[in-house]
Amino acid sequence: MPLKNYGVLACRIAARRREGAPDDTPHYQLHLTDNDGTHYRGAINVLSQQAPSELLFLADEDFRHPVTGNLPEAGSGWTELPPGPGGPSLDFIRGNLFAPEDMRPLPPDVPGQDNDLSDRLDHYVVRATTDPTVAVYVFGERWGPERNKNDKVFDFVPGNGVHDVHMNQGSVGQFSSSNGVWQDGGLLMHFPSESRWVGIFLAFQSQAWHTDEKTGHRIETAEPRPVERNASVRIMAALVNPTGPAPERETITLLNASPTPVNLEGWMLADAEDHMLALPAAAVAAGRTVTVSGGNGFELGNRGGAITLLDPAGLKVHGVSYTEEQAQREGWTVSF
Repeated sequence: MPLKNYGVLACRIAARRREGAPDDTPHYQLHLTDNDGTHYRGAINVLSQQAPSELLFLADEDFRHPVTGNLPEAGSGWTELPPGPGGPSLDFIRGNLFAPEDMRPLPPDVPGQDNDLSDRLDHYVVRATTDPTVAVYVFGERWGPERNKNDKVFDFVPGNGVHDVHMNQGSVGQFSSSNGVWQDGGLLMHFPSESRWVGIFLAFQSQAWHTDEKTGHRIETAEPRPVERNASVRIMAALVNPTGPAPERETITLLNASPTPVNLEGWMLADAEDHMLALPAAAVAAGRTVTVSGGNGFELGNRGGAITLLDPAGLKVHGVSYTEEQAQREGWTVSF
């Protein structure tokens, strides 16, 4: 069963609190406020109850993805999101937010500087706390408001907040009940003075990265966390905005990076709205490229999008995304 109340909180950070031992389930706690003065707490996991206990962490310090163009107004508070492609909902696997192999396990809190998960979160959170222009977006599951009940960490009333700020699919055991697609958590920060976004993403090492398209449960026959840079066939480039009037002839270029031919029979491409494009049933020689044209509903939008390569078993092999800024350059091919 997916999360009951998935969405995004558009807010600013007022304070933070680090939790560690002897807490049974330590969190990195954020005191958050919106433009209306509503208070929230963001509870970010820093330790897993399932082995391995260290969380996977990634901070993309120059995050460029079309999701940033779909977000609600800065500081506007809580927005419930319907899980699905094409909007601001996050999916680590289907949204092509980052390559899974770029995540690294980090301990929650150990002696020393800049060497644990809480330190890495501090690096961005402290800056956002001291700069009122920084817009913060926290994705996860809402709880509250808890009427006549103080928040247990920051003592504001009523208790209110966001948790599950991490990957929310591919889990096992007691946590599999929260599995779903297009409902992953995360933390996005916009630094307007630097014209850049920072994306912070967390996952449990026990979670799988090939999941069912409807339930979000792990696909047992697939490897737990793929390494996309080792994929035999990869998406290298796309002409998303060809010169001339619509309908345009969009193209996608694939590379066989392996030392042997690969037959593309049964392989598919998926666009940002999950429309599928069957690849030609032909072999691509080692080190060679093949360029295919879109069509049959498969479309590369000019406001940004994503392209995902699937093998004959329907498993993701490689994925890329492009922004509206990249797509506006008519006639230019976007390279990945």
